[in-house]
Amino acid sequence: MRNEFVAFSILSIVLVTGVALYVWPPMWWALVLLGPLIALGMYDMFQTKHSIMRNFPILGRGRYIMEELRPKMYQYFIESDTSGTPINRVSRSIVYQRAKRELDTTPFGTQLDVYDEGYEWSNHSIAAKHFSGNLNDLRLSVGGSECLQPYSSSLLNVSAMSFGSLSKNAILALNGGAQIGGFAHNTGEGGISPYHLKMGGDLIYQIGTGYFGCRDHAGNFSEERFRKRLESPEVKMVEIKLSQGAKPGHGGILPAGKNTPEIAEIRDILPGRDVLSPPYHSAFDSPIGLLEFLQNLRVWSDGRPVGFKLCIGWRSEFLAICKAMVQTGIYPDFITVDGGEGGTGAAPLEFSNSMGMPYRDGLAFVHDALVGFDIREKIRIFASGKIITGFDVVKALALGADICQSARAMMLALGCIQAMECNRNTCPTGVATQDPELVAGLVVNDKKYRVANFQRETIKSVSELTAAAGFDSPWQFDRYSINRRISPQQVMTYAEIYPYIGRGCLLFEDSVPPQFDKDIALADPGSFRPRFQEVN
Repeated sequence: MRNEFVAFSILSIVLVTGVALYVWPPMWWALVLLGPLIALGMYDMFQTKHSIMRNFPILGRGRYIMEELRPKMYQYFIESDTSGTPINRVSRSIVYQRAKRELDTTPFGTQLDVYDEGYEWSNHSIAAKHFSGNLNDLRLSVGGSECLQPYSSSLLNVSAMSFGSLSKNAILALNGGAQIGGFAHNTGEGGISPYHLKMGGDLIYQIGTGYFGCRDHAGNFSEERFRKRLESPEVKMVEIKLSQGAKPGHGGILPAGKNTPEIAEIRDILPGRDVLSPPYHSAFDSPIGLLEFLQNLRVWSDGRPVGFKLCIGWRSEFLAICKAMVQTGIYPDFITVDGGEGGTGAAPLEFSNSMGMPYRDGLAFVHDALVGFDIREKIRIFASGKIITGFDVVKALALGADICQSARAMMLALGCIQAMECNRNTCPTGVATQDPELVAGLVVNDKKYRVANFQRETIKSVSELTAAAGFDSPWQFDRYSINRRISPQQVMTYAEIYPYIGRGCLLFEDSVPPQFDKDIALADPGSFRPRFQEVN
């Protein structure tokens, strides 16, 4: 590390000088060998492009040497859907190349085995369109009829990651990238820190079960403190986090080592202790209560768009929320869908591997449920799964999303190397740590441009895929557009895997599709608890 290298350099110079003067003069040859080594280490410490080299002078170069000894495009391997498994190397390489604005085309065709189970592709058109190059058109307005300050959202934004889990420099770089690229940055449940506001990027203020930044001393939601947070003009939208994919039903985790006095002050908690967010909200206890709370937040935020985020668990619970929407006439401006394979800095292994509906299934279900209750046009759907490439965005749109968010890809753009040290406070790149010495390795003025570059190049990729499919807009992709190999002998479209349902079919008992029968019967707008006792 930096301090150790400085100490090593000083000690080495003193030792060699002492030996040269008193034991074995002139010893000049030792200085010839040692001098360039120290100079190289000093260069590593003060250069701004590579966090690993800044934090680990000379030793950090080993990573880049190893990269040069293998092909530039990493050999592909299939990932499993767990938060603890790194994303596949092809996707990771794409992020690095786009963030650095390096050449991201490849020779010799696909890096994937097209006959492997799980291989996916989009239909293209013989009458393909010309790519217009105007990326500013790929935006959607978020805000329903009761929204007084609708927000023009980019197609791809920064998903929820809290200050505390991430370092201050990581937050500054993410928000700086959002400001440069004109996209939004979700604060995560840790609340709004000074580092979210300093760079001037648009914010989505996420409120979790701990109500960090808008809580009273007992940990309950505070209207007064919420209003205070919303005085910042950078806050464009508000999101209630019901659950997250990495640990649905568990609540967030901030290890004691990351809970510094600064973070504790921002979150209104005691420092130096593990912070376990409650698994459920105390501000409401039913679907109707959720919507009434959402409506209050809309009023208290002066009409900003307000929505909620969840990973689908019991399907009946989300259907109960839909029933409550129809009953009360209160609609969120957006719903963010996370998946059971979601990533995080810390989660119990069983939750990461075995809890919550996977992202694609959850996204298709939410879209279909809103269509079934004939309320889809009132609500935007945000997709927040493993979205890395332009094709990932296209697949999300095909399943029913309007707008996408990405966390992992944005971390990779910052320089994350997936060292899997997030929960130990020892992240070598300074992304997911509160160690000041490691944080210093992440140079904000360099990494914010990489975040902006990655977002822009990915949006450009979406535009090119859209043109190749013969569409004028990426929102024209539907489930018939995407194919998935089920086995070496069978291919199905998304429309066959996730069949569409009829508009308004969930409003009447005699038109409910068979796959929704039991869940509709269990759904109670007055309670999140499924009505098991009332259903045979």
